[in-house]
Amino acid sequence: MTARTGWQMVVAALKAEGIRYVFGLPGSPTCLYDALYDEPAIQPILVRHEAAGGFMAMAYALLSGEPAVCFASPGPGVANLVPAMLESLATCAPVIAPCTGVSGHKDGMGAFQETDQVGIMKPVTKWAVRVPYPERIPWAMRRAFSLATNGQPGPIYVEVPFEVGCASADVPDYVPAERSIRSAGDPARVQRVASLLEEAERPLIVAGGGARRSGAHAELRALAELLGMPVMTTPSGRGIIAEDHPLAIGQVGLYRTRLGMRAFEEADLLVTVGSRNEEFQTGAWRIFPRSARFVQIDIEPFEIGRNWVPDAAIVGDARLVLGDLLARLRGREKPGWKQRGEEWAQAKVAYDAEVAAESQCDDVPIKTKRVLYELNRVFGRNTVVVHENGSQDLWSYYSPYYKVLDLNAVVAPGEQTCMGMGVAGAIGAKLARPDAKVVCVTGDGAFQMHYQELPTAVQHRAPVTWVVLDNRSLGWIKFGQRRLGERYISVDYAVQPDFPQLARACGCYGEGVEDPTQVGAALARALHANEEGLPAVVSFSVDGWDFSEGFLAYYEL
Repeated sequence: MTARTGWQMVVAALKAEGIRYVFGLPGSPTCLYDALYDEPAIQPILVRHEAAGGFMAMAYALLSGEPAVCFASPGPGVANLVPAMLESLATCAPVIAPCTGVSGHKDGMGAFQETDQVGIMKPVTKWAVRVPYPERIPWAMRRAFSLATNGQPGPIYVEVPFEVGCASADVPDYVPAERSIRSAGDPARVQRVASLLEEAERPLIVAGGGARRSGAHAELRALAELLGMPVMTTPSGRGIIAEDHPLAIGQVGLYRTRLGMRAFEEADLLVTVGSRNEEFQTGAWRIFPRSARFVQIDIEPFEIGRNWVPDAAIVGDARLVLGDLLARLRGREKPGWKQRGEEWAQAKVAYDAEVAAESQCDDVPIKTKRVLYELNRVFGRNTVVVHENGSQDLWSYYSPYYKVLDLNAVVAPGEQTCMGMGVAGAIGAKLARPDAKVVCVTGDGAFQMHYQELPTAVQHRAPVTWVVLDNRSLGWIKFGQRRLGERYISVDYAVQPDFPQLARACGCYGEGVEDPTQVGAALARALHANEEGLPAVVSFSVDGWDFSEGFLAYYEL
């Protein structure tokens, strides 16, 4: 037994769980950060806004596959964490927020920053709890890490009241949580799905974030190659297969390309793995192959039949289930499977050539597709792309305009798509993957949500490139207002910061580009700045009325 204060118990738990960073803003000096002072293995990342700290933790967790930690002080600090915890819930990111609460003996009296923080956090977390006694802290932290990482991952809020965090108690050494406990699928159901795959003439598999977080990369690729089956992903599932693979044909729903539309419309068997099948990914549940059967595989029983009703369903870990399917189908190959794969590979080569030619346009204002195509060419492999979700940065979702060339090299928002999450999150991504190039593709609107974190990137040596697609407006909303008869209101930025100058003022490299022939050279200079340890901002004046065919098709449903 060892005597520790409550916050020392929290820090001991974080160390035992392998936590390297705490993203946040300190509050009272007697709370978490004083205990962190004596633990050099855990580095505090000082952010400029609490939500940014939460988004950095989310990106770190999604990219590393490990839980991440953020902190905020009571009242408005915790309230500022809400968007990040909401997005973490949507992306199934294991983010843990151990935060301070007002002392229990002042409860209800109107103490400074007194707020029902557990009540605020319950709707946006997997579990929210207030710890009443210091000796219960190890139990609460172990439960937090267990719940955050097992089953369908998600964010956890642990509130430590002021007097509980400062009190001492004798507690045994912390025992880390059992993480990522896997469960296989029902063998009879696996056999049923294997039979459906064997019978199908035009099967299609869609991988969501659950498949990627399961680590089902090798199993999914092998299954697709065996069956000659095209692979599509959701934004969160992107990175489960390299997009230069012959069978990788992009993303679903709002994010489909012409090739993806064809695959979806022709399919006679649709298999989704680790996806909630949410609105954007399904065209408000209207994009479904007309004559297809449906198979759903997910670790969370709540998701089964939540939207589309499956013909067959398996509850289980994606990697184990796909591995079992592969074992049942190997040795039973049909001649048509190989031919099917070759036909899709040829179709992809032809489509890639069309996009390559299309993306070399010299139009002014610059076409965003050119920026993304050049970004892919200049940055190449070993690059992590961190997405935002606006009318122009949507182009970064559309492969092959931008191809994700490495496994797990994506951080994408969930269905909440909080503006600015990628702008801040890119810093967490770089800390998770210091070996990789990290680029955030953002519109000017989202960039202005969290560009105050540029100094954070400089201070904590996180050389990220932000590609700002500047159309001086809220482009997606403006697109909708045009469809209402050009009734434009409150969407145009008549006053806009000089983003390159702002970047330089924060200690970053900054450059603005209006000439399409200079796109590649500007990106090369940004990459060079990153290689020298300097974050970079490159702002491109783009055509705000140029939308992808998948985006336009979505609004014609």
